[in-house]
Amino acid sequence: MEPVFEFPLALDKHGRESLAQQLHQRLRAAIVEQRLPAGAPLPSTRRVAQAYGIARNTVIAAYDLLMAEGFIVTRPGASARVANWAPALAALPARGRKRSPRLAVSSSIIDRLPPSTLAADAGRVEGASHSAVRASAPPGFHLGVPDHRWFPSDVWRRLLLRSSSLALPNAFGYPSAEGRPLLRAAIAQHVAYARAVVCDERDVIVTSGAQQAFDLLARVLVTKGHTKVAVEDPGYPPLRAAMLAAGAQLVPIPVDEEGLLVERIPTDVKIVCVTPSHQFPTGVAMSLPRRRALLEFARRHAAVIVEDDYDGEFRYAAQPLDALQTLDREGKVIYVGTFSKSMFPSLRIGFTIAPPWLIGPLAAAKQRADNGSNAVLQEALARFILDGHLARYARTMRKRYARRRDALLHSIERHLVDWLLPVPPGAGIHLSASYRDRRYGKRIMSLTEHHAIGAQPVSDFLIDRETAARGGSGIVFGFGCIDEPQIEGSIARLSRALHHR
Repeated sequence: MEPVFEFPLALDKHGRESLAQQLHQRLRAAIVEQRLPAGAPLPSTRRVAQAYGIARNTVIAAYDLLMAEGFIVTRPGASARVANWAPALAALPARGRKRSPRLAVSSSIIDRLPPSTLAADAGRVEGASHSAVRASAPPGFHLGVPDHRWFPSDVWRRLLLRSSSLALPNAFGYPSAEGRPLLRAAIAQHVAYARAVVCDERDVIVTSGAQQAFDLLARVLVTKGHTKVAVEDPGYPPLRAAMLAAGAQLVPIPVDEEGLLVERIPTDVKIVCVTPSHQFPTGVAMSLPRRRALLEFARRHAAVIVEDDYDGEFRYAAQPLDALQTLDREGKVIYVGTFSKSMFPSLRIGFTIAPPWLIGPLAAAKQRADNGSNAVLQEALARFILDGHLARYARTMRKRYARRRDALLHSIERHLVDWLLPVPPGAGIHLSASYRDRRYGKRIMSLTEHHAIGAQPVSDFLIDRETAARGGSGIVFGFGCIDEPQIEGSIARLSRALHHR
C-alpha cells in the first residue's frame, strides 16, 4: 500500500516501547522538524492503521497524545491538522553552539540559563480554518505564565487612551528616572495594602520589569571580582545572571522546607538574594525563625538582602507571613516587585522599594540605563491601581488560581502518589513535587515532557551541575494558564504512562 506520510516512519513491533508510543514519538519529531508543517492535514486513523499493519486504537492513542500536547488540533467533521507549534519550536536556539570569540567573557552567563518555555503568542494553536485561535497561552504547566482571559481589557484600554492625552504634565519631556510621581504613590499604597510593606512614594523606583531592578541593583551594589552574593540553589537564573554580569562571586546556598539555610551563608557575603514568600522554584515559604536569622546576619555582617516578591499577591494561606521588608528596622532589605504576574508580562513594569541610602544611586543608574520608563503606561497603571481595578482583579484571579492549585495537588496525590510528593504552595502560580525515589527521576521527567507540557525539572534551576546531572530532586508545575479539567487529564495520562513502562 502507498505510504501515507512523505517520510520514512519505521515501527518496531518487537521493541521495548509500545507501538502507540513509537508512533507518537515519530510524528512528534516530524512536527518539530517541520516535515509535517503547520496546518497540514493528518491521514485518518483507519488509513494509518491499514498502511502500517497496526490496530486502529494504537493510532488513536498516538493522536490523542499529540492533541493533548497541543501538536495537533481537531474539529468536528474534519481531519486532524498540525497546530502552529512547529515554527516556534524550530526557532529555538540549538544547544551547545560554539560561542563567538567576539563576545565579552561575561556573556557566557547565557549558557547558564535554563531552556526557555515557549512564549505565549509563539505557542498559539490554530484550527483548520485558522479561525479558532486561543487568546491566551497554550494550555500547559508553563512557569510564570498568568492567565489573562479575565483581565478587564476594556478598563485598561480606556485608561491607556486617557493617559495618552497631551495635556498630561510634561507630556513632551523625558519621564523622571525614578518613575511618574502618581505611579510611585500608587505602588506604595498597593504594597502597603497587599503585602504590609512599609514605605512611601519616595522609596519607590519604577523599573522595566523585575529584571531591570536586578540589573540596577547589581550595578550599584557589586564591586567586580570582589563582592560575594549568596543566591538560593535552586533559584531564579535571571537574577543570578544579573549579578554575574556585574562581576559578582556567586555563593550557592541550599534550601529546605523552611527556605534558605541561613547558617550556610559565609560571613564575607555582602548581598543575599531570596524569594522568601514563595521560593523559586520549590514553592516553600521561609519560616519566621529563618527570616529573623537572615535579618540578624545582615545586621552583624553589614550585608544587604534583595527580596524578590514576584507573585506575592496570590496568597492561599489563612495567615500568610508578611514580607521580609516588613520586619526590617535597619534599612537592610531591598524589596523587588513586578506586575508581570498580577497583570501580564508584556507590561514590563516592576519596581524596587529601597532604603533612603540607596535611592539616589539607583535613580542615577536607572537614568543611565534608559532615561525613564514609558510614561503613558505608568500613568495608566497608576490609575488602574488607585481606582481599585488591580485589587479587584487580583482577588478574582486568586480564587481561580486557588482552585487550580487544589486540583493539581489532588491530581498528584491521587494519580502520582507512588512517584511524587507535592509541596503545597502558600502563594503563587506554581508548585513543585519532589521525587519519592530519585533513581527514577530521569524516567519520570522524560514522560512528564510528553504528558505535562511546560513542567520543568528542578535541575534546570540548580547551580550544582552534579546534582542536576543525576536528575535533580523533582519537577515544577505551573498552573497559571491551565484549567482544572486539563490538569486532571494531563496528570492522569502521566500516571498511566509511568505505570505502563
